[in-house]
Amino acid sequence: MLRWTVVFLIIAIVAAIFGFGGIAAGAASIAKILFFIFLILFILSLIFGRSVRSDV
Repeated sequence: MLRWTVVFLIIAIVAAIFGFGGIAAGAASIAKILFFIFLILFILSLIFGRSVRSDV
């Protein structure tokens, strides 16, 4: 998922360089959403991964 975030971020940067403001804004917002989803899933995996291993 982090790979898709980087891909959309690169698309946003390239689109902004060439002057496509709408495409750049859309790709940047998708990258931001994917990053926050990745961050939430990463934190949840850290929390629940520790609790499962400590019970064993």
